[in-house]
Amino acid sequence: MAAADLQGTAYDPPSDPPEVLHADHELLFVNKPAGLLSVPGKGPELADCLIERLRVAFPEVLLVHRLDRDTSGVMVFALTPHAQRHLGLQFEKRQTRKQYLALVAGDLRPDTGQVDLPLAVDWPNRPRQMVCHDTGRPAQTDWKVLRRKGGHTRVRLSPLTGRSHQLRVHMLALGHPILGDPLYAEGAVCDHPRLMLHAQSLRLRHPDGGRGITVSAPCPF
Repeated sequence: MAAADLQGTAYDPPSDPPEVLHADHELLFVNKPAGLLSVPGKGPELADCLIERLRVAFPEVLLVHRLDRDTSGVMVFALTPHAQRHLGLQFEKRQTRKQYLALVAGDLRPDTGQVDLPLAVDWPNRPRQMVCHDTGRPAQTDWKVLRRKGGHTRVRLSPLTGRSHQLRVHMLALGHPILGDPLYAEGAVCDHPRLMLHAQSLRLRHPDGGRGITVSAPCPF
């Protein structure tokens, strides 16, 4: 029987080996599959995760950031302590550029916009997050509609901050939850094989020399 994670759903991660998108002496970019934890969860039943799988080929791998278990797409790891510190500062100072693709419920309008709503932990319902104007931390997300079809909208999301579950809660706040979201969607919106959210591209400065580098992963939906 598959173990259950914090979301209360069975943890049965895909068995495919990690897909390396780019590797050099400092950086490792990987296409994380949906359903796989970025780092170990609590308990041995949640030990299988992306960073542990990567250690087989890259024993020196170091964590820089995370993606939600059910989100797929580009992640970057450091291969040296110098790179980890360099990238950590870029994420902290919002110097990286991340773009996501999502399928959301309904016809999202207008074609472009920004969500500017502070987010906080919904403590009685952890790990859920919520909009909270009293204690929430600032969070901003830009969106651009790519296509509307069949009562759904394909949208490009560009987070300007990096709060937990930011894109999922911001889309919910607009009244257009991401399809297949096990935490924030309800009813027919949940009836999808996965969370329809994919980290399409990540742009940052290389720790060795500071040149810009962009790595992308094709969207699987």
